[in-house]
Amino acid sequence: MSTILEKFAKLGVDNAPGQEGRRKCGNLDLRGEKLPGVPVDFSHGDVDAFLPLPGSFEAFEKGWMAGGKQAYTEYSGKKNIREDLAKKLSDFTGAAIDAEGEIILTPGTQGALFLAMGALVAEGDKVAIVEPDYFANRKLVEFFEGELVPVQMDYFGAEDGAGLDLGQLEEAFKGGVKLFLFSNPNNPTGAVYSYEEITKIAALAKQYHVTLLVDELYSRQIFDNKTYTHLRAQKEIPENLVTIIGPSKTESLSGFRLGAAFGSREIITRMEKLQAIVSLRCAGYCQSVFEVWFNEPEGFMEERIAKHQAIRDELVEVFNAVEGVQVRPSDGGSYLFVKLPELSVSIGDFVKIVREMAGVTVTPGTEFGPQFTDSFRINFSQDHKAAVDAAKRLLVIMERYRR
Repeated sequence: MSTILEKFAKLGVDNAPGQEGRRKCGNLDLRGEKLPGVPVDFSHGDVDAFLPLPGSFEAFEKGWMAGGKQAYTEYSGKKNIREDLAKKLSDFTGAAIDAEGEIILTPGTQGALFLAMGALVAEGDKVAIVEPDYFANRKLVEFFEGELVPVQMDYFGAEDGAGLDLGQLEEAFKGGVKLFLFSNPNNPTGAVYSYEEITKIAALAKQYHVTLLVDELYSRQIFDNKTYTHLRAQKEIPENLVTIIGPSKTESLSGFRLGAAFGSREIITRMEKLQAIVSLRCAGYCQSVFEVWFNEPEGFMEERIAKHQAIRDELVEVFNAVEGVQVRPSDGGSYLFVKLPELSVSIGDFVKIVREMAGVTVTPGTEFGPQFTDSFRINFSQDHKAAVDAAKRLLVIMERYRR
């Protein structure tokens, strides 16, 4: 059992999005002059580069004007909003959702993830995670004192899909794993799981009685007309399954802190009980903004996806043109996971140096798995020109430290 200090020591937030003030360069060997250019924080998307959904502020104002009846909703969310959202998400995923017990509104998808993990993980429970995958997954397993069981993903070697080692996943399930959580599209690589991968994951989970928790936050932003498979809509699924999603990144609504989780009734009920003592509810006034989600003007999503794909394409070209640098084009979302050649400094120091010398903030690969000491993640939901210029400055600094 971890001590309370040990538990919180593992919840480092220095590299979390929006934590620029915590990032100190320290006493590092900085070679050369600083490079001029517009500072870019690739640790999160720029909501000023892509404005929020039309009507989002008006919807928020409507909730605010409603006063107490909107401020103090049920713990799981206001009934009429849950009903509207359950219908929209049922249509989107292809599987019916009962608004009375199978969906909960949360303070962002991060809030949904915390509630789900709190509802599913007890001390000593074996929890399978993907490497690489969203950094909070690992931290939450450790916080709730579960036992991490990593499963590898060969995202560079996969001809189709994410490259998840399904054999290793089955061995993990045979070894007593109770929960498997993963993001689709994968964060940080942007890889989208193939139909074959998703159906195999579902079948294995059903066979070995494993609960599945899938983060589909970026499932609306898919590139190159790639097919996206919603796990919940498959014929063969495990008894316990929860999906997380929200109008945040793709829709530039991060500031409203809106998320949703839907799935097995018993788990959603436990999540509601936990929310009642953690945050009470998804912010009451902000819940009204759910009304504009999936009700965008015609062509809005297509244009947004096209603009992100254009940024992705140019960044991939910039990175892959440099010897020793490797990146897989993301299938969805707004992340790239860039692999570097051997450097004379650690990835942690390189991230600090690039921030100080080039005004470019990236997330070290070690946040997504301890073995990714040669990689970093960027969120390319940025001003197009600024993002490309920042990537080029980063590569100039990289050359100074190439071994």
